[in-house]
Amino acid sequence: MVSSFDPEAVARHIAAAHENREAYANLPSEIAPATVADAYAAQDALVRLLAGRLGGVAGLKIATTTRVMQEMMGIDHPCGGNIFANTVHASPARIRLSDHIHLMIECELAVRIGRELPTRGRPYTSDSVKAAIAAVMPAFELIEDRNADYKSCNALSLIADNCWNAGVVLGAEMPWEGSLAGIRGTLEIDGQPSREGSTDDPLGALAWIANLAAERGRPLAPGMVVITGSVIPTLPIRSGDTFAFRLDGLGATSLTAV
Repeated sequence: MVSSFDPEAVARHIAAAHENREAYANLPSEIAPATVADAYAAQDALVRLLAGRLGGVAGLKIATTTRVMQEMMGIDHPCGGNIFANTVHASPARIRLSDHIHLMIECELAVRIGRELPTRGRPYTSDSVKAAIAAVMPAFELIEDRNADYKSCNALSLIADNCWNAGVVLGAEMPWEGSLAGIRGTLEIDGQPSREGSTDDPLGALAWIANLAAERGRPLAPGMVVITGSVIPTLPIRSGDTFAFRLDGLGATSLTAV
């Protein structure tokens, strides 16, 4: 039987929901993807639809890669999404909440890719992606969750909706040596200590997204940024808040909501 799934229809549905500032809902059954491949096809269609306004793909994100985020969302596997060029901000950044429906933030370790990770005959591993990293940095991911109920979110709908990415705020790039696992991260809100956590397996996350990108025919390329998963559970941000996130030995990134 020929599939009747229409990724372009899904992309139009999602884009309209964002444009109309609608609360997040899982995709209706009559258009929803039935497989992971369908979900990524819909995500690709959404990227094509939004690229004229948001720019090309400047990097990739990994959702629900850490235990803390999988537990929060009730999902047991990672999901991949795109970062658009026009949504990449340098720290310190001022983020307008009025540009969003319901903005949340995550605290992450980001890597800058220095060499292509092309399609090849065997999967990438933590060891084989190391040489592709040109620099690392602390980062905020901006999450447009549109007031979603995280526990009821369907993973295929999340993937189709580009895993809710609304941009990143990147700290200064640092050279990298040694392990990236277990690096302590601390968050301050308005100058006061708020949360802390540690990186899980950034290299494993990078290998996972490198394999996904290669399988989809758009491998990671030099200059791209990859955010490797949240160190601290997702947090809301209100007008006037200033968030500063620091990774031990790797500097800090900051943003203020206006």
